[in-house]
Amino acid sequence: MDKQIYIIRHGETDLNKQGIVQGRGIDSDLNDTGSAQAAAFYAKYKDISFDKVYTSKLVRTHQTVKGFIDGGIPWAQLAGLDELAWGIWEGKPNDASAITAFKTIMDRWQSGDYDAFFEGGESPNQVLSRLKEAVNIITSKTDEKLVLVCMHGRAMRLLLCHLSNKPLSEMGDFPHLNTTLYKINLTDGLFQIVEFNNTDHLK
Repeated sequence: MDKQIYIIRHGETDLNKQGIVQGRGIDSDLNDTGSAQAAAFYAKYKDISFDKVYTSKLVRTHQTVKGFIDGGIPWAQLAGLDELAWGIWEGKPNDASAITAFKTIMDRWQSGDYDAFFEGGESPNQVLSRLKEAVNIITSKTDEKLVLVCMHGRAMRLLLCHLSNKPLSEMGDFPHLNTTLYKINLTDGLFQIVEFNNTDHLK
């Protein structure tokens, strides 16, 4: 094995709790529940000797892994790990109009139209392009054998499709609870998911 990558989603925010659409353009803080989730993850994994922590540019990921950063583990922010931009829907409630709009775009993605996007937002292919850049940066650091990555639900699903060679239409097969863990082994250029949707730290 050349590298092991722990990939987690950020903790809960008030917008998550309220069902408000939250994408790349919304830089919200963790709420009390999210902070507790982050603390629980840190308590379980604080003795893991991570060589590096990578997060998106958004503060909710920074706050989720703050314990590791404060403990002195080197940290880098990668814009490629940012959440998918939902454009005109960001900051809006998940009401009937939003449900209809999102069902329409999800149906297009499900049918293989990975270039579809909301006005002002990003398509899965656009997000995948920057995710690939982030992966290239992370995998190029051969001295970093054990890495923690904190990112976002939709982007994480797209990344997991990419790493497991699944079509992006299968992004829905990857649950993404707040602070859920996917553990990935990288060996000879091949990625393998060895832990799937692990939320043991929340029990």
